[in-house]
Amino acid sequence: MGEQPIFSTRAHVFQIDPNTKKNWVPTSKHAVTVSYFYDSTRNVYRIISLDGSKAIINSTITPNMTFTKTSQKFGQWADSRANTVYGLGFSSEHHLSKVTELECVSSQANAVHTHKAELNQTVQELEETLKGKEEEIERLKQEIDNARELQEQRDSLTQKLQEVEIRNKDLEGQLSDLEQRLEKSQSEQEAFRNNLKTLLEILDGKIFELTELRDNLAKLLECS
Repeated sequence: MGEQPIFSTRAHVFQIDPNTKKNWVPTSKHAVTVSYFYDSTRNVYRIISLDGSKAIINSTITPNMTFTKTSQKFGQWADSRANTVYGLGFSSEHHLSKVTELECVSSQANAVHTHKAELNQTVQELEETLKGKEEEIERLKQEIDNARELQEQRDSLTQKLQEVEIRNKDLEGQLSDLEQRLEKSQSEQEAFRNNLKTLLEILDGKIFELTELRDNLAKLLECS
């Protein structure tokens, strides 16, 4: 819909003297139409007044702007954007009260709009923070999954190591048994060699005795 007028009245328009900052300087020779406009698209209020084709007021209402009633028919407000102070002189206190009321409502509306914008900004920041936390949580979950996978691999390797150690113990037992059997076999072989040596010595003795006996028998045969 754009900008629409919500209230109009007539008043004498003044601006503060930029030199003295005290005296009022009229910007119109007679009362002119002063209108309140509301821009629903931007949620902005403006006070506009034209003297013919010349804009003598084009003031956007801000949250920190205050319309001050200085008498029953006169009010003023400071416009920091225009770097001036505007004054309005009305024909009745009723018109002044209406403008004061509208200024109060528009200031509150602007304050609400500003607060809403700040809340939206805060919500956006919180959403970004939440998104960052969710990403961090996902990253931590991934790290936990990786840690669990590494733990499972570690447990598997530990089990395999235990199995290898058990096999090594079995092999050590078998090796020890073989060493004992080998040692026993070597002892038996040594005893066999000793017995064989003794037997050979006995046989040598018997052979020597038989040889002597044969020689003696031969001598006896020769004598007879």
